[in-house]
Amino acid sequence: MRTTKIEWTERTWNPVTGCSKVSEGCRHCYAESMTRRLFAMGNNKYRNNFVPTEHPEDLQEPYRWKKPSTVFVCSMSDIFNEKISFDFIDKIFTVIQDTPQHTYQILTKRAKRMAEYFKDKEIPYNAWIGVTVENRQALSRIDSIRALKAKVKFLSCEPLLEDLEEMNLDGINWIIVGGESGVSARPMDEKWVEKIRIQANKYNIPFFFKQWGTWGRDKVKRNKQANGKLLGGEIVQEYPNI
Repeated sequence: MRTTKIEWTERTWNPVTGCSKVSEGCRHCYAESMTRRLFAMGNNKYRNNFVPTEHPEDLQEPYRWKKPSTVFVCSMSDIFNEKISFDFIDKIFTVIQDTPQHTYQILTKRAKRMAEYFKDKEIPYNAWIGVTVENRQALSRIDSIRALKAKVKFLSCEPLLEDLEEMNLDGINWIIVGGESGVSARPMDEKWVEKIRIQANKYNIPFFFKQWGTWGRDKVKRNKQANGKLLGGEIVQEYPNI
């Protein structure tokens, strides 16, 4: 059962909340905006506002889910934020190993810290490992993830902020692309998206187009639901064939 609006997953699990900005993709962070609203509403989980916070009380949550699910881990943070201890990350991955009925999606902008964490550890079979690649400056993150031994290694090109040009996609198993949302969102060019799609097809990589976001294909700013998710007149939302 889907319990989140994030289309490429089924539910979220947030044993960590809060984060800090490391690149252009962070500028209009949806998690920060949502956290500040929840803090203002007095939600106890977000009592520290957007300060990176470990939540040991939430580690038991996946054990209670009866139906096997695809789970986005730390949708309200970055699991590899520098303020989050490796000891606590160990506890998160213990839960992942203990619940093989679920598939966990780990996404980070901190590829180097992730590589450091995994240098002497095995990645659980049910953990998919991804990095955000929003612009050319972030392309080096692909090299960091390529060396990891994970069942699925994926790229999230969201928000896609510029033409990524030609990429080395060896070892990559899935690509997600989407435009930015929100009042201050930056537009995404259809040519950038199609170039990634062509490269994905060349490498036989499943391609998932999430949305246009606040700016439509026609470069008109409107509600993201109105802009939709059609690419070339069709919905293209492929998943890894595992």
